[in-house]
Parts: sequence; C-alpha cells; structure tokens
Amino acid sequence: MSVSISDVAARAGVSRATVSHVLSGNRPVSQRVQDLVREAMRDLGYVPSRTAQNLARGTTRAIGLLVPDIGNSFFAELAKGVEQTAIERGFNVLLGNTGWTSERELFYLETLKSQAVDGVVYAAGAPAPTPHLAELLAGIPMVAVDEELGELAAATVVSDNRAGGVLTAHHLAGLGHRRAAVIGASPDLVSSIQRVDGFVATWIELVGRAPTVVKGSFEEESGYQAAVELTTLIRAGEVTAIFALNDLVALGALRALREVGLTVPVDCSVVGFDDIWAARHVTPGLTTVRQDAVGMGSLATTVLLRVLGHPGSDAEPGRHVLPVSLTERGTTAPPPATTGGDDRDGH
Repeated sequence: MSVSISDVAARAGVSRATVSHVLSGNRPVSQRVQDLVREAMRDLGYVPSRTAQNLARGTTRAIGLLVPDIGNSFFAELAKGVEQTAIERGFNVLLGNTGWTSERELFYLETLKSQAVDGVVYAAGAPAPTPHLAELLAGIPMVAVDEELGELAAATVVSDNRAGGVLTAHHLAGLGHRRAAVIGASPDLVSSIQRVDGFVATWIELVGRAPTVVKGSFEEESGYQAAVELTTLIRAGEVTAIFALNDLVALGALRALREVGLTVPVDCSVVGFDDIWAARHVTPGLTTVRQDAVGMGSLATTVLLRVLGHPGSDAEPGRHVLPVSLTERGTTAPPPATTGGDDRDGH
C-alpha cells in the first residue's frame, strides 16, 4: 500500500499543507517541524513525487529539444551538448525528431506544450512556420539553434554560416579551381542561404564568374542526385569542384561520383559543411567546414535557462554566432591540368 502525504502529516502531527511546504520549500517552516516531517517520511518509507514537487514550484525541470534529423550525427552532437548542460543544471530533455516537415514540428510542439515543459531548444528544419506553428512558438519560452527564425525567436544560437561559404571559396580558388558548383541549396533555410551567399559573392570576387548552384535539401539523396546531374559538366571540365552545403549532401555526392567512375579529388574536389563523424572516417577524408555542434547545443541550453530565470546561467538572450573553421582532408586538390579548371581569368 502506497504512503501518501496525509499519512506523513498524521505521523508528524502536522497538516498536509505543512508537509507540502516542507517538500516544495515555497514557504518557511521551522527547523523543528521540518525535522518532524522528514522523520515521519523516513519511518513510513515515503518517497516524494518529483513531478508533484516541480509542479508545486511552477516548473517541470524539463526542456524540449526538436531537431530535423537525428540520423544526421551533427544533430546527435548538438543533442549531446543540450543534454550535458541540461543534466548539469538538474533538467531533463525530451527529444523530438521532426523529419524536416512542418507537420511533425507542429505535432511535437503541441505535445511538448501539453506536457508543460519549461521551454524548448528548437532547431528548425521546415520552411517558414505556418500561422499555427508560429502561434505555438510564441507561447513557449524558446531558443532557436542552428537555424534563425527572425522575429519568432528572442534568442538564437547559430554558426557563422556565411563565413563558412567564404572559407570554402578561398580554399578552392587557392587550389586553382575556377569552375565550381554548389549543391543542396535550399531557399527555405537561412543557414543554406547564408552559406550560398558567402560562397557565391567570394567566388565571383576571386574568380570573376558565378558558380553553378543546384537546388536541393540537406539530405544525402539530394547530394547524390545533384552529383549525377553534374557528371557531364565534370567530365567536360566545366565543374572541377563541388561545395556541398552539409556533410550528408557531400557524402551523397561522393557516392554518386564513385558510381559513375569519377575519382575524388583527381577529377573533382568536394567540400562539405558540419564535420560530422563520417567526414573523418570516409576514404578519402572529407574536407569540410567545421561547426561546434556540441558547443552550440550547450550554449543554446544555457541561454534557454537564462530565459527561464534559472540561476547560474550567464549567457544573455540575443543572437549568438559561433565561429567556424575549414578542415582540409583528402577530397580537395588542384583541378585537372587539362581542363577548364586552369582558366584563371574566368573566360
């Protein structure tokens, strides 16, 4: 038979309300009465409900984390950063995998709101929010991470995506490439737009011609299909380097090029973005722009706890931009000497 607060109150000779005050700490109770209540709890083997305690304090001590693709190890690393920091501060994390769709984002936000989490770390993966989704986001303490949400998010933690595009353009142009393609470009994601903008503007400045831009998504199959479409241009020397807008897209491109008999980096160089686990272990190793996914998740959680008024969280709400770096591995090299890749004047 379970022991209730009433049983504890009767054993200690106090009211149920007094026992509740001892458990919640919301109201002062004399040390003598606290000792009586705790002795009664020990005698009866009473274990307080953490959920009830949290609700009494007006908090669940839980936050939600929404990511678009937990199968992408970038988001797994981001989740690790969120979880580590949340646990250190006494919070649990509820994870939702939204699959790059507004419908799943809406489902998870409604679920999290019904479960009364204290706040949400939200990595958007869908196009512009629907009115219903925007209404939900406005009603939950929230920090946007990895993707910017404009006015919908008072606090944002992102990488310097534009700088990543700039770094990639300098790297490929410095190797002698003059004909490049960008693949996986999504007009619906701010991170994609910024990476494309940084690369294109710098490429034109350095090379004097615009790169080819292939629209797609941040998924491996998108990279595969884009590389297949570019095969003819690569064989003709009209494309000697590919900038994939994330590492999964790059891995898809590497698979496609291998299947059609093209060698990386001899026939075509490839650069990714994220520096996921596979980038370091594929052969040849993937040259990529590194984001600090764990640090991003940790900072986003710290900011959210500050939004929630949690002591010890000193990161101010606002826009936080983390630096990126280029990690050079085996998928980039100078262009083939016999192709248009040597055309340095852009003509």
